[in-house]
Amino acid sequence: MGRLHLELRNTITLYNQTCEHLIHAQNKVQLLSLKCCEETRRVNAAKEREESLRKTAAELKKKHVEIEKEVEIARKLLAEEACERQIAELKALQQSLEKQKVVDALLSCDGRYRRLTREEIQVATDSFSESKIIGEGGYGKVFKGNLDHTPVAIKVLHPNASLKKEEFLKEVEVLSQLHHPHIVLLLGASPGNGCLVYEYMENGSLEDHIFPGKNRPLPWFVRFRILFEVACALAFLHNSNPDPIVHRDLKPGNILLDKNYVSKIGDVGLAKIMSDIVPESITEYRNSILAGTFAYMDPEYLRTGTLRPKSDLYAFGIITLQLLAACHPNGLIMKFEEAIDTNSLADVLDKSVIDWPLIEAEELSKMALQCCKLRCRDRPDLETEVLPLLKKLFEFAEMHVRVQGNLRAPSQYFCPILQEVMEEPHIAADGFTYEHRAIKAWVDRHNVSPVTKHILQHKMLTPNHTLHLAIQDWRSR
Repeated sequence: MGRLHLELRNTITLYNQTCEHLIHAQNKVQLLSLKCCEETRRVNAAKEREESLRKTAAELKKKHVEIEKEVEIARKLLAEEACERQIAELKALQQSLEKQKVVDALLSCDGRYRRLTREEIQVATDSFSESKIIGEGGYGKVFKGNLDHTPVAIKVLHPNASLKKEEFLKEVEVLSQLHHPHIVLLLGASPGNGCLVYEYMENGSLEDHIFPGKNRPLPWFVRFRILFEVACALAFLHNSNPDPIVHRDLKPGNILLDKNYVSKIGDVGLAKIMSDIVPESITEYRNSILAGTFAYMDPEYLRTGTLRPKSDLYAFGIITLQLLAACHPNGLIMKFEEAIDTNSLADVLDKSVIDWPLIEAEELSKMALQCCKLRCRDRPDLETEVLPLLKKLFEFAEMHVRVQGNLRAPSQYFCPILQEVMEEPHIAADGFTYEHRAIKAWVDRHNVSPVTKHILQHKMLTPNHTLHLAIQDWRSR
């Protein structure tokens, strides 16, 4: 019994010890659990930081890629700008070289016009014989000469012009490149002697035909045509590249007429060549020299010294009024304004012309007065306003000539096909003469004569020069 009681006591002691160990183990488990939770939190926090860092890295990478793209675009733009700058520099260099070529080309043997020696000029003018002089003005004398059996007009400029050789050569180069049916053609020059050689214009200047008594009066339809031709030439000059060419001295004396009364502007550019010489036709103003003839000079140019293409338009307006009235330019603007206001235009028109078309003459007068406005900005535009009206009047004049010509022309001047006066008469195989375009179209489709209806032996067409000259002579009367 005692032994059992001892064993029970030992067992209770062991139990208590075991309980204490269990409590101690539980405390350790709790402590380890706490440590585990703490580690878990740390791991989770580390994972979150890692994820955050990954996102930040991804964003930085994305920004880096974008920056690289921007840098690449900037590089391309820089390269393009550099390329454009190089192109611009090359163009500027090219323009500079082209300008330099002007003088270089002229000083070499490869010129764009015929270079004449003083001996050739002397031979052409019979040593500048007084009998060869056909004109004289502020810029020098004009001689009629003969080069290679061809009549020419040789303008010998003021002696001081030849001193400025480089400027003279540049102007001659510009003039030698101006090719227009209504600008007098520069055939050659002698730069060392200040001589310019032009095509010869048989009927002199428009000034010779404006005033009564000098020559047979020009019909109104010829006057309309001349104005259209001069306006076309002005438009050509004003649209020249790289810079507009302003005539600066447009007047009847500088509008020349060939054998068929086709008009051509002369002295293009000479006002610029002579800009520092003061002949009678040039006015000095505020220590600067204004080129031109006073009655035809733009009032705004006179006031400010500023030259514009519309400065020529003022002179053109005065010339138009002169052609309508056949008198000197002084007071013309006021005279026409009063005549239009009082419906008495017929009283101021040239009395030597008895068949003026009054409606068209009034249209022309109003246009001329618009061209003569004091301020450039108030004048019409040459290409969009003046030329369309002049073209309409020119076509009206041409229709009048055609109708009147058909009524009065000899029968042999008519084309058997068109029944119109011929412009290019050609002889066909049947021996008859036809207008070239008409008979050409006929023989292309038929093999018989349009007159005899017989078979044509061939389809060759021969110009009828004799009849052509006769028709030209008849038209010029």
